[in-house]
Amino acid sequence: MKPAVIETMRRGKEAQWDFLIRLMDDPRALLEVMDQAGVWRVGLVNYPSPDVIGFTDTTNSFAVRYAQADPERLLPYGGVHPRFTKDAAGDVDRLVDLGIRLVKIHPPHQGFPANAYTDGLEPLGRIYRRCEDRGLPVMIHTGTSIFPGARSKFGNPMELDDVAIDFPDLRIVMAHGGRPLYMEEAFFVLRRHRQVWLDVSGIPPARLLEYFPRLAEVADRVLWGTDWPSPGVKDMRLNIDQFLALSLSDAHKKAILETNALALFPAAR
Repeated sequence: MKPAVIETMRRGKEAQWDFLIRLMDDPRALLEVMDQAGVWRVGLVNYPSPDVIGFTDTTNSFAVRYAQADPERLLPYGGVHPRFTKDAAGDVDRLVDLGIRLVKIHPPHQGFPANAYTDGLEPLGRIYRRCEDRGLPVMIHTGTSIFPGARSKFGNPMELDDVAIDFPDLRIVMAHGGRPLYMEEAFFVLRRHRQVWLDVSGIPPARLLEYFPRLAEVADRVLWGTDWPSPGVKDMRLNIDQFLALSLSDAHKKAILETNALALFPAAR
C-alpha cells in the first residue's frame, strides 16, 4: 500500500496495528478472530489498484494463498484492472483457475465509472462478459471513499443500472449500498434488477434502517458484511450485535446473516 493509504488505515487503529499486520501475514490469526466473533465465513476483499492504493495483480495470488488455510471459511476475492489489462477475458479465466470466488471492481480506486465500457473502456465490458459466462459474481464498490486519490464521483450506484441491463445473467453485488450519499439510487437499482444483491458492509449497523427504511422488502438479496478492519469499523462481533438489535424479523435477520450468502456461495457438500 502507498504510505498515505497506510496512514489512513492506521488512523484510530494505532493500538491494534501490530496485530493487524500479523493478521495479514497469518490466516490463523484471522480464523481466531472469526471464532471469537462467531463468524463462520469471510470474503477476503482484494483487487488491483496500483496507481491509487498500491495493490498490483499479485493481490490475487495473495488472496488465494491466504485462503488455503481454510478454503471453506475463507473466500478469496480478486480482480482485473481494465485500465491495465492486456487480456481482460483471459485474466478472468486465470482468476477462475486460481480459485478466486468473486471479482471486485472498485470504480473510485480504479478511476472509472462502473459503466465505462459504454464510453470507450472496452476491457471493462469484456471483464463483465467473461464473469457472466463463467458464473463468477462481480462486486462493485458504490459510495464514497476516504483514501487519498480516490475519486468518489465514480461511486454512484446508478451506473450499475447499465451493467445489469447489458449483462442480464451477471450476478452483481452492490457493495456498501452507495453509502453515505446514494442510498435512494442503490435501492432503486436493487429493486429493478433481480440479479443485483446489496452488500451492507461499511454501513453502521445501528443506522441501517435509517439508510434503507424498506430493507425488509429486499431482505432476500441483502448480504451481511462489515468491511473490517477498514477505517471506522471497530469489531465484527459488535457490528453483528448491533444488527441483531434492529427491528427486523428473525427470518429476515437469518437471511441477511446467513442464507443469502449461501445462495451466492454454496458450501461444499
